[in-house]
Amino acid sequence: MLISDDREELASAALARVDALHTGLTQIVLEGGNLGGIAAEVSRVLGVGVAFTSTDGRIRAAALDDDHQALLTEQDLVDPTGRVRVERIGGGDVHVSRVAAGGVELARLVAVRREPISADDVHALERAAAVAALLITREEAVTAVETKYQGDFLRDLLLRRTADQAYVAEHAETFGWDLSRPMVVVVAEIDPSDDLASGARRRQWQQRFSAAWRQVAATFAPDIATVDFSSEVVTLLPLGDGDLEPLAGHDVVRRAVTAVAGDKGGGRRPFSVGVSRIAGGIEDLPTAYAQARRAVEVGRRIRGGGSTTFFDQLGVHRLIALIPDTPAGSAELGAFVDDVLGPLAEATTEAADLRVTLQVLLDTNFNVAEAARLQFFHYNTMRYRVSKLERLLGPLSTDPHLRLDVAVALRVLEITA
Repeated sequence: MLISDDREELASAALARVDALHTGLTQIVLEGGNLGGIAAEVSRVLGVGVAFTSTDGRIRAAALDDDHQALLTEQDLVDPTGRVRVERIGGGDVHVSRVAAGGVELARLVAVRREPISADDVHALERAAAVAALLITREEAVTAVETKYQGDFLRDLLLRRTADQAYVAEHAETFGWDLSRPMVVVVAEIDPSDDLASGARRRQWQQRFSAAWRQVAATFAPDIATVDFSSEVVTLLPLGDGDLEPLAGHDVVRRAVTAVAGDKGGGRRPFSVGVSRIAGGIEDLPTAYAQARRAVEVGRRIRGGGSTTFFDQLGVHRLIALIPDTPAGSAELGAFVDDVLGPLAEATTEAADLRVTLQVLLDTNFNVAEAARLQFFHYNTMRYRVSKLERLLGPLSTDPHLRLDVAVALRVLEITA
């Protein structure tokens, strides 16, 4: 009888704690609180470390002490960029709850402590997740309006629809953006997919992608402009005073791309990035945006998806990409390739193999011995190949103008194949 009474008393106490937590969290929301306040309250009442993350594990708000962080690290639940690997959490001393509303996942609630998390605590966490869903829904409604306004403004600027630089600078400040410093324009696009996903699902991917870029940009500086243009995310990534050399700017971009990609877990989609040259001020941004768009387009055509391409490294591809992507433009490029490469332009295994050898010879300035070493051929075999190439294309080893035409034709084939 005493055992039964004790169980009822424990159950009543647990229920009272859940109700008190729910009331406290609701009050936080009504008073205009944020996810950080909810995380702190849940942590205080339940004695757990709490983190609200995006659906793919990027932390949005947290109440985690050093011991909680250490526990997550010990269980290999944090990737090198700080993303919580929510897809690996299976219970015990780390628990994850879905934060959802209207059947749509909005976030994840991760709870952690050294002792197992009880069923009563899990129930309390589910109630906290429901309250958090209300707060996130409200925040996203406000953010959607602000983001559209910001996106329209930045699109007008990047497409040269706004001429008054003083107005632009003043208006940008109202968004908390600083456009007066050297920066590069970064255009990021989710790679095309064969997945038969619905339009709503693809919009969810884009929203998550955009949120990741905003969150990563904020770790560099709080006043970075990052907007979602529906099919691409545009970030104006600033460079520090010592980062004006091109390679230094490249390092900044690569750190940002690595942080957004993480370890590609949590359902993240592969994406490609194009990066402009350094824009010195507002007047340079439209040109820089065009450069970044060209870079992502050409980079994907050359290297495939998941590439990061810098405009100042495109070389001759910049000129090739100026040919309009129309039937007439494609026909002209195809005719040039056929005229220069002849039978080497054919889609056969033999032609492809000879093109590889031809590219190696061009890369080594027709140093036959070096080309043979790089292709693991006997020297005489490479000499035979050189003779065959010259029978097909002309005096490559002695005519620098012919070598230039051939090199460009190979680049065209690389893009258009």
